[in-house]
Amino acid sequence: MYVADQSRYNKMKYNYCGNSGLQLPAISLGLWHNFGGVDTLENSRAMLFKAFDLGITHFDLANNYGPPPGSAEETFGKILKQDLFSYRDELIISSKAGYLMWPGPYGDFGSRKYLVSSLDQSLKRMGIDYVDIFYHHRPDPNTPLEETMQTLADIVSSGKALYIGISNYPAELTRKAEEIINSLGRHLLIHQPKYSMFERWVEDELLDVLKSEGIGSIAFSPLAQGMLTDKYLNGIPSGSRAAKATGFLQPEALTDEKINKIKKLNELAKSRGQKLSQMAITWILRHETITSVLIGASNVEQIEDAASALEAPRLSDDELIKIETILF
Repeated sequence: MYVADQSRYNKMKYNYCGNSGLQLPAISLGLWHNFGGVDTLENSRAMLFKAFDLGITHFDLANNYGPPPGSAEETFGKILKQDLFSYRDELIISSKAGYLMWPGPYGDFGSRKYLVSSLDQSLKRMGIDYVDIFYHHRPDPNTPLEETMQTLADIVSSGKALYIGISNYPAELTRKAEEIINSLGRHLLIHQPKYSMFERWVEDELLDVLKSEGIGSIAFSPLAQGMLTDKYLNGIPSGSRAAKATGFLQPEALTDEKINKIKKLNELAKSRGQKLSQMAITWILRHETITSVLIGASNVEQIEDAASALEAPRLSDDELIKIETILF
């Protein structure tokens, strides 16, 4: 029987999420990859145990995570029931809806029909009565924003989610969404954008909007699908994401220019006594608006490495300038 490390809360930093009383760990674990029905259950279980032992209390899911879609929630639900349920009140469990989940006009985007139905399915797959955070996963160009926000507000009122958030929303739509949700007596707790050294759109306006509106944020894909690691310093190894025929990281993304930048960043990280992956996390957490960094992992060691990033000193002004010089 699993018993959590008693010193787990001494190993992690926790940050308040925007203008709320909820604290999230600086490192959170996403179950986007490697927790699906095609993956090894024991490896998934080992990663969840290691994360919690390190003080990572937040586990992030979505209705379509797998493959197949829905299977990551089923895997998590199985492990939660068998091993972690006595710790339920110490866990932050999030899920999302917004991408295609089932065929027909009611299984995608942001209608009330889809969001409520999807959340009910997610709760059933995980075997829980509520999620701590429920997100709308992406903007819907056809459903009125008022309908989507009203649905999120009603989901909190129903008790099926404690907090609500959005993901992949641009700055002005985020501001408008918060305005609508405020008029309904609710508040957007958190925004989940893609953010890394190689994907910096949030810096243009979004971070300012989040700060002014008191919305927390959790950055996903902080390692740019593995590019911000030492994995691709000498080409594309077999078995890596970029070596697969399908996936989000394609070989053409790893240009000679990009690899040269990765090598220079890796040298700077080494001079700090860090791995490149760790420095990439340190770099994101330099923003006070960033509540947490959402990592993915395929093994226990990657989770340990990510958590160790918190032990490093803050990046100095000189180091930040060097990073900007490398990137641009």
